[in-house]
Amino acid sequence: MPVNDPIADFLTRIRNAAKAAHDEVAMPSSKVKVKIAEVLIEEGFLDDVTVVPDKKQGLLVVRLRYDEKGRPAIRGLRRMSTPGRRSYVKRDELPRVRNGFGIAIISTSRGLLTDQKARQANLGGEYLCSIW
Repeated sequence: MPVNDPIADFLTRIRNAAKAAHDEVAMPSSKVKVKIAEVLIEEGFLDDVTVVPDKKQGLLVVRLRYDEKGRPAIRGLRRMSTPGRRSYVKRDELPRVRNGFGIAIISTSRGLLTDQKARQANLGGEYLCSIW
């Protein structure tokens, strides 16, 4: 079945796997999904990401992170920019997610950055998603 919004599919698979308390989740791979997963690893929301090659586009396997009580590190996800409605933010309008306890992933001219790193680099871009 074709997917119109692969980033929303990626976020939904992570959300569903976290609610079901799965250790890992697999999905079709892409460069953008790998970069988003790497940002989430840097920020402490995920444990590991691996790309398993296959005959098509590869398989992205994401290991989820849980705290000592078994609660997922990712409490919420929200897709902001969609293929039908793109959302762009200027450098002085970068969002603060959950008063700084969450992150916003921004697609800038220097790649995917968190809102904090985009603020430091004085860059705006497409507001992909919020994670807390």
